[in-house]
Amino acid sequence: MATDTLDLTPGASLRDEKYYEVAPPSSLAERVVAVARDRIHADFLRLCRPGPETTILDVGVSDVLNDAANVLERTYPHRANITAVGLGSAEAFREAYPEIAYRQVSDDCRLPFADGSFDVAVSNAVLEHVGSRQNQRLMLAEMARVARSVFVTVPHRFFPIEHHTAVPFLHYTDAGFQLACRLLGKSDWTQEQSLILMTRRRLAEAVPPGRVAEIGRTGIPLGPFSSNLYLHIA
Repeated sequence: MATDTLDLTPGASLRDEKYYEVAPPSSLAERVVAVARDRIHADFLRLCRPGPETTILDVGVSDVLNDAANVLERTYPHRANITAVGLGSAEAFREAYPEIAYRQVSDDCRLPFADGSFDVAVSNAVLEHVGSRQNQRLMLAEMARVARSVFVTVPHRFFPIEHHTAVPFLHYTDAGFQLACRLLGKSDWTQEQSLILMTRRRLAEAVPPGRVAEIGRTGIPLGPFSSNLYLHIA
């Protein structure tokens, strides 16, 4: 299910509420998202092995505060080692997590940090919203530049229910997704600047040249139809 999302409209700190429309608070959908989040977090711990001194950059945190958002900030025991970035001013996030350094960034996918500033850079359900394939490559290149290890997750296109619209099965093809969204009045989601439906191939295509990445399934475990994919650059 959809995870931490980065709104692409400068200055719109709460606009990412739209990413949680299909998982309102206290709903079954939110509980399913939380289960997926827990499995994603477990894979992060398994692959990145952060310790008490590990410095972490979280790219694209949400100002929506619920059980489905900002799993790293909610569960990681060493919050003071986290730096978070997003496009909004994030007043609610700052208030909820005062020990976490927050930087507001622009929408050009560039990160305002020196090379190797962090041990790990993470991002949950942001890569599919950066507007273009070129921006996806740039975002991952920037994360790999500022951190020695990168862990990124995205919603998996072939999960039976599309994460942002709740469209079942028809999102497996572009034509089917466009038809379903048009009938539901959700055509904005068919635009690349709003959403790029992610597969293993598309995730692999975004890996920076010369870097070796592991791509695997995470979230709700349904074999080739699992809810999320992860990409890990060590």
